[in-house]
Amino acid sequence: MESGVSGGISGDVIVVGGGVIGLTTAVVLAERGARVRVWTRDPVELTTSAVAGALWWPYRIEPEPLVGEWALQSLVVYEELAARPEETGVRMVDGVQGETRLDELGSWAARVPGLREARAEEFAGGGLWARLPLIDMSVHLPWLRDRFVELGGSVEEASVADLSEVPASVVVNCTGLDSLDLVPDRSVRPVRGQLVVVENPGITTWLTSVDHSADTSTYFFPQPGGLILGGTAEENAWSMTPDPATAEAIIARCAAFRPEIAEARVLEHRVGLRPTRPAVRLERQVLRGGRVLVHNYGHGGAGITVAWGCAREAADLVGVRAA
Repeated sequence: MESGVSGGISGDVIVVGGGVIGLTTAVVLAERGARVRVWTRDPVELTTSAVAGALWWPYRIEPEPLVGEWALQSLVVYEELAARPEETGVRMVDGVQGETRLDELGSWAARVPGLREARAEEFAGGGLWARLPLIDMSVHLPWLRDRFVELGGSVEEASVADLSEVPASVVVNCTGLDSLDLVPDRSVRPVRGQLVVVENPGITTWLTSVDHSADTSTYFFPQPGGLILGGTAEENAWSMTPDPATAEAIIARCAAFRPEIAEARVLEHRVGLRPTRPAVRLERQVLRGGRVLVHNYGHGGAGITVAWGCAREAADLVGVRAA
């Protein structure tokens, strides 16, 4: 966690957006001594972040050289938070990234503790074995909000039509997909993800098997509230309605790896729209009158993975630096 301030800003900061990026950014700013409010259109429990799986891994996010550093900074924080899983929602869990090789990954992979080639008995198709943060967003998002409030911040439900009209000396844009119209940024697009939550038949490890050239993938994550099955990656698809045929296909793909999943009782269907962009936008703009607008959006399927690293860079751009 951060502490101390070097440099400074005058007036309040308003962070627009109450998902994992907005809340984490607000926490970092508040820990560095800034006076911060979060404006969110939806309660944190109803944001896109609440739907996430949510395994730490750089997935569907660019640019890779920067992403690796942001992700590693976040990994250190999550490893610390995993000491208090019931409070923070973060656990360290073993699993396999299927069809993945170390030499296919960026230099960041060499700095992930314990990441290694999977043995044949662990995953027949070849992959990587790792112990990674698996985050229960139903716990983690309220924890972030409570941590922020403990630091003196406030979370307010408010809709924004124009970022330049937000009444603060510094505005941080963490609106994700809403940046398409709010900025406007026409490079932002949704990548639709559909999930199924089933009663866990006793699975304690996670697994992913992702074909980056396809709009489907296979993964399951054991969370306290059930086993999360996925998924899809449908470009420019806006529907928030779960598709029954897609759900059946997700269950079948997961059951091909663990047959007991086929008989598990379905608890819930979920849909989320990943806020994807050719590259994350972390940028400072000076508005009329000297006010500052900092953008922090476009994290695709890896907002949780890079949240703390991006939050620290956004805080630097605001002008509030760690001592």
